[in-house]
Amino acid sequence: MMKEIRIHGRGGQGSVVTAELFAIAAFEDGKYSQAFPYLGGGGERRGAPVQAFARISDKPIRLRSKIHYPDYIIVQDLTLLENVNVFEGIKPGGLVLINTEKKVDGYDFPEDITIKTIPATKIALEVLGLPIMNTAIMGAFAAASGEIRIDSIIRAIKNRFPGALGEKNAVAAKTAYDMVLSSN
Repeated sequence: MMKEIRIHGRGGQGSVVTAELFAIAAFEDGKYSQAFPYLGGGGERRGAPVQAFARISDKPIRLRSKIHYPDYIIVQDLTLLENVNVFEGIKPGGLVLINTEKKVDGYDFPEDITIKTIPATKIALEVLGLPIMNTAIMGAFAAASGEIRIDSIIRAIKNRFPGALGEKNAVAAKTAYDMVLSSN
């Protein structure tokens, strides 16, 4: 069965890299996958809202369209909830993973979805020394969804970022993974 992931972030937060690494990690797990960005509407600028997409399936993927009805949504920047309809089209029973340390009360969430939060930026600052949270959010997604194994995510990260940078990003992913598992 095909699963679709829509990632909402801002230019410069690594949304496109996140989608690409999800696709690589899913392939490592023996699945078919694809990843692509949507940069329309000024997404080329640093800080502008950006969307990236990933599909994971046990069968070849023939679709090449933007994802309108995701199973999973990742929100890399909490401020996007204020001016972007990040929940648009989410399937009933879907999972939304939000990067924040704050409570997410007071937002108008769709019914019949699961909301999980992860302090991915805090983890990135502690492990990497930079607010680049995409690898932490990947680890959190692995734990929350069960769609991709953490070992495959770590391999994809280390292949993309060799050396010490890859090692640190792998630690960020594993830290977030363990945090989500311990909160269940």
